[in-house]
Amino acid sequence: MTDGNMQAHSRHGYDLVAIVGPTASGKTRLAAALAAKWHTEIISADSRQVYRGMDIGTGKDLDDYTVNGEQVPYHLIDIVEPGYKYNVFEYQRDFLAVYENMRRRGLLPVMCGGTGLYLESVLKGYRLLPVPENPELRARLSGKSLQELTDLLRTYKTLHNTTDVDTVKRAIRAIEIEEYYAHTPVDERSFPKLKSLIVGINIDRDLRRAKITQRLKQRLDEGMVEEVAHLLQSGLHPDDLIYYGLEYKYLTLYVTGQLTYDEMFTGLETAIHQFAKRQMTWFRGMERRGFTIHWLDAAMPTEEKMACIERKLQEDS
Repeated sequence: MTDGNMQAHSRHGYDLVAIVGPTASGKTRLAAALAAKWHTEIISADSRQVYRGMDIGTGKDLDDYTVNGEQVPYHLIDIVEPGYKYNVFEYQRDFLAVYENMRRRGLLPVMCGGTGLYLESVLKGYRLLPVPENPELRARLSGKSLQELTDLLRTYKTLHNTTDVDTVKRAIRAIEIEEYYAHTPVDERSFPKLKSLIVGINIDRDLRRAKITQRLKQRLDEGMVEEVAHLLQSGLHPDDLIYYGLEYKYLTLYVTGQLTYDEMFTGLETAIHQFAKRQMTWFRGMERRGFTIHWLDAAMPTEEKMACIERKLQEDS
């Protein structure tokens, strides 16, 4: 399929190509190769890569966006300051602004990421409300333990996502959101129904585990500890960094002397493995909720993966 055909196709067939998969599956490299070939741009769907200065810990791997010496344009990375609580409503709003701009320029957007909620909010066109802070509710919950807050959150919904109850702060925010939705009528703010080709990168469990461990060691070598120390020195409160979970939780506990290096490494390695497993659980759940995900083996060469995706686009045009 020629580049010109791809642009014309974007107007008559699919509105979006989404590349999804767990951490360490190689999805960014594939998305960048496609975007380079099609002369298009990438919209990131990662809830932590939105933060400036949080580079190594969030695995931005910005080198992956350079293909054959050319920089592939990307969006929704490095858009807010660390410490801010960016949310899925803001992601939808920001995605839509980028998406509409790209379509006006005749481009077929490539969305790439592993944050299931962000991906699904766009692919399904959720109508979401911005949730303001509720000082009275926060004051009422402030003395409660994490377990009490978790039990309270369960009265609102089934807990699919344990990151909601990682910390007291996150659990209170999750309750605040549920309480707001429970008492506020659904907004009729429209979000377009997009015809999306969803491609999943399926990586063998043992290979995924090996890659996660290898990437963790590499990121520590590249200065991940120093990145977290710098964020703390710049005035960010440790709790604000711990809020972001995974690397930022464990490295903050290490830098502030609450964990030894070995405890940090072992705990973080286990947490990332569990996170990747939860990502796959989310994608399988999307399939049960009616999404069609075309799975490709991570071990397949990039050129072959690209050929499969282009065949699929042609079949459905």
